Parts: sequence; structure tokens; C-alpha cells
Amino acid sequence: MKQNLSDSRAAAHIARAILAGFERHSKAFYRVTERAEEHFAGQNWLTMHREGQLRLNLYSVHVSMVLTEISNLLDERLTRKLIWAGVKAVYSSLITSRDDWEIAETFYNSVCRRVFTTVGVDPRIEFVDTDFDDPPIENSLPIFNRHPLVDDDPDSFTAVLTSLPHAKLYRDLKGDAAAIEQRIALHYAGLAMGGRPRWMDCLSTLFYRGRAAYIIGKLVSDNHLCPIVIALRNEPGGIYVDAVLLSEDAVSILFGFTRSYFRVVATRPYDVVAFLKELLPKKRTAELYLAIGENRHGKTELYRDILTQLGTNDEPFVHAPGTTGMVMIVFTLPSYDLVFKVIRDRFESPKTITRETVLSKYRLVFRHDRAGRLIDAQPFEHLEFARDRFSEALLNELLTSASQTVALTDDGEKVVIRHLYVERKVTPLNIYIRERSDAAACAAIIDWGRCIKELAISNIFPGDLLQKNFGVTRHGRVVFYDYDELCHLTDVRFLFLPVPRDDEEAMSPVWRIQSKKEDIFPAEFSRFLGLKGPWRVLFEEHHGNLYTPKYWRDIQVRLRAGELPEILPYARDQRLR
Repeated sequence: MKQNLSDSRAAAHIARAILAGFERHSKAFYRVTERAEEHFAGQNWLTMHREGQLRLNLYSVHVSMVLTEISNLLDERLTRKLIWAGVKAVYSSLITSRDDWEIAETFYNSVCRRVFTTVGVDPRIEFVDTDFDDPPIENSLPIFNRHPLVDDDPDSFTAVLTSLPHAKLYRDLKGDAAAIEQRIALHYAGLAMGGRPRWMDCLSTLFYRGRAAYIIGKLVSDNHLCPIVIALRNEPGGIYVDAVLLSEDAVSILFGFTRSYFRVVATRPYDVVAFLKELLPKKRTAELYLAIGENRHGKTELYRDILTQLGTNDEPFVHAPGTTGMVMIVFTLPSYDLVFKVIRDRFESPKTITRETVLSKYRLVFRHDRAGRLIDAQPFEHLEFARDRFSEALLNELLTSASQTVALTDDGEKVVIRHLYVERKVTPLNIYIRERSDAAACAAIIDWGRCIKELAISNIFPGDLLQKNFGVTRHGRVVFYDYDELCHLTDVRFLFLPVPRDDEEAMSPVWRIQSKKEDIFPAEFSRFLGLKGPWRVLFEEHHGNLYTPKYWRDIQVRLRAGELPEILPYARDQRLR
């Protein structure tokens, strides 16, 4: 019977099968997401962490299930594009009444690209852009709660706190409400425009990450909109308000590209992202979808952003600023805030890793708590660009040093890249220190040490601590982006340097005892960091303990005991206590 299906009936069957697979995925995704509420209430932090990792695997599992189902349905007709043009049309009509229509389009694309492993994109069979100029459905019900605010009346914020889950678990509800009101009054007193907020709109679902829950909203006055995030923590004794964020920069860092994805029940993701976009207008739409856990659709939006950028100017791709990498060829468009990274065919000495090792490191980062210090890297496959978009120097290097990944089409007009990573562009630390003011360089050097330490307590050791492997964001935060030597901190042995047995051995450049790959000698870090003069003194004043095995071993003991240390995504002066 399956073989006797007409093309039109086959298209309808496939469309319904893909939608059923998407619905299975959505139910599984939201089951895991919804459990964050009970885990936060019960302080089940280890379970919360494990389920966050589990959620990342659900998408691929359900796409594979659909692929198996439709392969059995069509057999040799599976790759007939005429059928798939019909599939797309039927599928588009099936999702017009869904609140998550854009996520459904991306799920379809994932199945389609698994079938065809398409080079470039084919708008006949894929949703290269969405099928809908505007959301296909209009929701009259808001996704947020509106709370009128009365000056000097903390009860306004009591209503905010009790309108969301966990109302009965606050240890000091009225005290927290008063503290929020005081913080907001102080903030508005410092604004030149004046005028206290008249109401607060807050999303009707909490955002969970790590051991915190966040109320996301906006304060609205006659002539001003101010983002507001209220950070909640739950410790013995109950829930309390830990911090209030009242600036676009502070909220942007919370939603940053170096953070792990929130667990938030966003059944109307388009509307949630639109709300967030009003708070964070500088954030691209892709980053906001990524932040709420819709990472596959975030990747779709990122690709559309790249196409838009390519369509609005004729800049060529060029080598990205910074030291040439031994593992990656990194390129960019000069005016664009993204970089593209392609793995080289071979790695020169002293690199001993393989291509698969590099891929595994990026998978590790994807699944790990990025702790605000690891850049989110989105992988793309089978991309196609016009040849004239590449500088000659860059194209020659790609074709000679990454020939397993990069090739020209038969007519020589297009460049096909089988696999690359896309990341946000940051200023390499070595360039930043050299080109910025002394004050900015000083702050970056101190934060560099904090970056290394925060990675450590999240169980990450960068491996290669050279300045060129770190970058500085527009907020002045130091982050790490070179993952080929990265590993779990608990897999490393931190040792004291051996003492030479005699003068001859002391003078030898290879006097050290034979060590294993996982052996690290912290005393050598001062040499690897490459700091000189006052910069070296400054770093050692703040972070000299990084040079001692004891510092690293103490963290390993805590990690192996099952501790999950948390790095707060906001500054100390934003906390209420």
C-alpha cells in the first residue's frame, strides 16, 4: 500500500508524519522544561543540571525517529523533490493555527536537510525564510501580567512576587518587596528624565538557570521604558530576592552568548522573543531564541541573519583579526559581529589532536555550563557562498589548508563549506591589551584571571592559556573561544615542577621529568600568560594562586564531591544583600 501512494497523497502523509514527530518532541521538551519549577522549589540542583543536559539531546532523537518513519513510507521516492515541494505546502497549512509555528518550520527543515544533505538552500522544499510575513495567528491574550505601581508602596511588588510560582516559599515576602521598591526608587532618582514607573509588565513564566529563577519584565513610565529582572534564589529558609537588574547592559549579560540556555515554558516563543526584544533591542533575534532554549530555531534565525547581511553589502570575507590559528581558519565580514571557523586538514606540531577531537570539544561546550565565559558556537553544514565574496588570500588558504571541508563548485562560481562554526566576534585579548587605554587593559587583565577561575569551578580547564585564545566582549568581559585543548578540570593532574638533579640538568631545556598529556605544572603559567612588567605584577597580585597546584586541587576535590558551584551572572552591586 505504501508503494501505491500517489505523489500528492505521499506528500500529505509525510507532512503529517513530520508534524506528529514535532508534537512528540514539543511534549518531551516541555515536560523536561516544566520540571525546572519543582526542582527549584525542592532545591534539586543536581537533577536540574542533569535534565538541562538531557533536554539538549531531545531534538536530534525526534528528528531521527521521523526520518526512519518516512524512509519506510517512501523508500526510493524519498529524495524526489517534486514530492517534497508538496510536503512543504501541506505542512505549512497544517501549522498555521499553532502558537509555535516558527519552531515547527525549523523542525521540518531539520528533517528535510537530513534527507537531502542539501548544499546551500532550496526554497522549493525548505523554509529558507518563514512562510508567514506576520504571525499566522493573532493571540488576544497577553503573555505577561500587568501590575500598577504606586510610589513608595512596596505592596505593588508584593503583587508581582505572588503572581508567579513559589509564592508560599518566600522567607520574607514584604521585606523583599520593600527592597525592590527602594532599589527602583534609587535608580529612577538618578535618571535625568525623572518620572517614576506607572506599571510593570512581567512575563507570566519564570526563567530558570542554575540555582536561580528570574522574573523578566519592564517598567513603564510616561516617557521611559526600563528593563527589570528580579533574580530569585532558594536556600535553606526559603526563597528570597537576590538581585534586581535595571539596565539594558546588565540584562544583556544575563542573556549573553556565553551563558547556558534558560529553561522557560515559552509555548508562544515568537511572542516571548518579541517581549525580550523590546527590552534588549541590540540583541539579534537569533540570540534570544537561543537563550530561551530553542537553539535549533535560534540557528535558523542566525542563518537568516547571515543571508540578510550578505544581501545588504558586498564586503568580502577576510581573515578575522588576531593570531593565525593552528587548528582553525577564522574569517569574517569586516562590518559584521560574527566570525566563521573552519577546521584545518592537518595540525602542525606541537598539536597532536585529530579533527574528531576538535569536534568532540565543541560538543562538550554545547552540553556544558558555559558559566558566562565560553562562547556559544553554532555548527552549520553544507553552506554555499559566492566565490567573489572571499578575498583571494582567504580563499587560497581555505582551498589548500581545509580542502577536506572547502571546495569550489564545478563551474568555479561558488564556495561550498561542508562544516563550519559561527560565533560572536570578540576582540582578542592580546590585541585588546595592546590597543586600549591602560585602565581598560588593567580591567581586562584582572577579569582574565576571573575567567580562568570561573571556568575552573565549572569544571573546565582551557588547556592553552595564551592571550590569543581569549577575547573581550563589548561589555569588557573576558571569554574563552579556542576549544581544541579544552577539557574537564577533573581530568587533569596538577603537579609541582620537579627539581633538577644537578647543574647540567638545570641548564637543559628538557630537564623536566617525562610527563603525561594530562599533567599540568601551574608554576609555568606565568611564562605562558605572556605578561610583562606592571601587567604581570597586576595579574599576580590578584590571581597569583593560579600558579600553585593546591589551588587547582582544592577545586577538584569539591567537584569530585559533587558540588555544583555557581557563578552569578550579575555584579555584586546589583545584589540586595
